[in-house]
Amino acid sequence: MASQVASPSTSLHTTSSSTTLSTPALSPSSPVQLSPDEVELLAKLEEQNRLLEIDSKSLRSVNGSRRNSGSSLVSSSSASSNLSHHQEEDAWLLWGRIINEWEEVYKKKEKQIKELVRKGIPHHFRAIAWQLLCNAQNMAIKEQYCDLLKMTSPCEKLIRRDIARTYPEHDFFKEKDSLGQEVLFNVMKAYSLVDREVGYCQGSAFIVGLLLMQMPEEEAFCVFVKLMQDYRLRELFKPSMAELGLCMYQFECMIQEHLPELFVHFQAQSFHTSMYASSWFLTIFLTSFPLPVATRIFDVFMSEGLEVVFRVGLAVLQMNQAELMQLDMEGMLQHFQKVIPHQFDGAPERLIQVAYQVKYNSKKMKKLEKEYTTIKTKEMEEQVEIKRLRTENRLLKQRIETLEKESASLADRLIQGQVTRAQEAEENYLIKRELATMKQQNDESSSKLEQAHHTISELRQQQQLHKCNPRYSEDFVLQLEKELVQARLKEAESHCAMKEMQDKILEIEKRNNSLPDENNIARLQEELIAVKIREAEAITAMKEQRQQIKDLEEHWQRHLARTTGRWKDPPKKNTVNELQDELMSVRLREAERQADVREMKQRMMELDTQNQINSNHLRRAEKEVNSLQAKVQHLTAENKTLHNQLTEAKRKQAEIECKSKEEVMAVRLREADSIAAVAELQQQITELRFQKEEGKIQGQLNNSDSSQYIRELKDQIEEMKHEVSVIGLSKRSEGPQRPTHF
Repeated sequence: MASQVASPSTSLHTTSSSTTLSTPALSPSSPVQLSPDEVELLAKLEEQNRLLEIDSKSLRSVNGSRRNSGSSLVSSSSASSNLSHHQEEDAWLLWGRIINEWEEVYKKKEKQIKELVRKGIPHHFRAIAWQLLCNAQNMAIKEQYCDLLKMTSPCEKLIRRDIARTYPEHDFFKEKDSLGQEVLFNVMKAYSLVDREVGYCQGSAFIVGLLLMQMPEEEAFCVFVKLMQDYRLRELFKPSMAELGLCMYQFECMIQEHLPELFVHFQAQSFHTSMYASSWFLTIFLTSFPLPVATRIFDVFMSEGLEVVFRVGLAVLQMNQAELMQLDMEGMLQHFQKVIPHQFDGAPERLIQVAYQVKYNSKKMKKLEKEYTTIKTKEMEEQVEIKRLRTENRLLKQRIETLEKESASLADRLIQGQVTRAQEAEENYLIKRELATMKQQNDESSSKLEQAHHTISELRQQQQLHKCNPRYSEDFVLQLEKELVQARLKEAESHCAMKEMQDKILEIEKRNNSLPDENNIARLQEELIAVKIREAEAITAMKEQRQQIKDLEEHWQRHLARTTGRWKDPPKKNTVNELQDELMSVRLREAERQADVREMKQRMMELDTQNQINSNHLRRAEKEVNSLQAKVQHLTAENKTLHNQLTEAKRKQAEIECKSKEEVMAVRLREADSIAAVAELQQQITELRFQKEEGKIQGQLNNSDSSQYIRELKDQIEEMKHEVSVIGLSKRSEGPQRPTHF
């Protein structure tokens, strides 16, 4: 960084790797065409060189500063200086010395350098000064930049979308797919690959864009990495943005301390700090102020960190307090968006001066940070507790639904059990009646049998007494025996019927044993009894209410009878009677209302019962629907099976077709081979004929050998013809065997 310059009048060259320009070096003999802005800037620099030739002692510092500031020749002048010509010369000389001897000067005079930065860095020195302030020179990650550009980032679409919104009015970035947009995309993409946790966040592109206005993309990338790591920007741009919440809390506490009236006004208008200050911290005022003012603030940020954002933000509020106190929320938003950005266009020094008059207590900021951490920890614990309670509530709701279903099921079982018990009681009653009838018939038949025995004994006695008429007695005995047989038959029938009744009773007892548990039935019966008791109470209360209404009507009639001659009574007594009338009417209305209420309660109980019946009907319908769904699933499974069978059949058919096609192709290949063989044989025949002609010619020359040679040729021709005929026969024999389909 300490290379020498030959003379003040020579052109500027950049030799340091940290400030290498992407454009070729400027020289008087360079064939590169310069833009008007570059020509004007070069003329100014030459004028400065001419003026500095007077001071030979400062030649080295000027040359060094010019050399290291070459990388900013193509950057936009973001800070307009109000210094005079001599003050500008002094600033150039001073910054040149500081940059040439940076490490030694910064260690000894750090406070003085911070004060110089607050006054503004000359824009020619800004690129190298920023790199020195954040210690971004000679970073190892710079070597990885080219490799990072070759990789693919998951944030590329988001970056492309937001590039057009970054400095849309600046010449370097406003044109689509321009050099500015391309290098901005490269730097943002490279950082998203280096820090995958942060990736890409809106707002960071404005910071990178400002860096690219001052230096090449490699240096801008290194400076941005340093800013993210050492200046709390990485925590600001994390997906959770926890650091932004901390900054909002600290800034709000500063407003409450320094501007209490404005703080109360913001609270009354529900104007939260994040509505206007979040962009200040995320973009370091780059989206809130014009570029010259924002660049001056960024100079101080590179030197002192986020402290300047708190100071400048509070200074802006302090300078606009009177106007903001008169506005509502919408008016304040308009004021922040349209009025405040243009207040400091010509005088950024005034804003910096007011900002550094603000009291900033680092210890108190640390204390606020601890308070915010405690609050957030409590909020997280509360959120965990709320989540746990919601989970328990959900589980309890599920438990309640399950219990309601079980209750409904028990109610259905209770009703079903009651219906079954009623049916069994009815059957039992009928069986008992039949059994009683059979017992009565049995008793009657037994009494008749006894009478028949008694009659037989009497007849036997009479037979012994009246032996004179034996035939009559025998007929009578036969008749009695027939009656006895009929009586015994009836007795047997009654025994059979009684046995059937006993079997039915046993069957009913078995069915009773198969019913649900006695405890559940007992509980359900108790619930049913309680419902019936409530119903009986409601009916009793309704009867009592009706009786009260009747009593009141009787009282009313008697009262009317007593008050028929009221006009004869004195006025005082009439007033008492009127009050009694009103009291009686009130009581009547009260009784009617109570009767209505009880009737409504009774109606509600009836509706509840009807609701339970309808629920049972719905459950039965659901069971039917479930059975139908099961059938549908079974049919679907069968359909799938048939579909699979059909697919298998199609596959087999396709295989058969493929085989047939392969056979056809084989036959065709054999035909082609035979045709080729025929053609080859024909060619050989032609060649033999040529040889025959040649042989004739030679035979004329050599008459002794020609005849033998001709015979050999004829034999070969005959063999060839025979082979051709064999091939033709084989073709005709293979012709009918071709498949008829493909």
